[in-house]
Amino acid sequence: MTTLTAVADPTAMSAVTAPPRPTATERTGARTDEAAALIGDSRERIDALDDRIIGLIQERMAVSAVIQEARISSGGRRVNLAREMEVLGHYRDALGKPGTALAMTMLELCRGRV
Repeated sequence: MTTLTAVADPTAMSAVTAPPRPTATERTGARTDEAAALIGDSRERIDALDDRIIGLIQERMAVSAVIQEARISSGGRRVNLAREMEVLGHYRDALGKPGTALAMTMLELCRGRV
């Protein structure tokens, strides 16, 4: 008499199903497909703007490093507080109180890269 032995088949694993992808209205919180489409398009535009803003800040950081190097090599200080106050005022005037916080963050990114 022949005895059969069960062998595990690694390809016979149960299929794991991924959860369903959220719909556009679920991703955006919109109540209509039209609003979801508008929000999706606007988010793409915001992402592109954010990429440009990041690039501009990186460019500003590089220019700031040149200025700091020139100031230090001429015997000056790394930071010019009077100039930073001008920058803070400019951002505050243009964007209100949150502009000051934004400028502080930007200035922090631009300091000490020499």
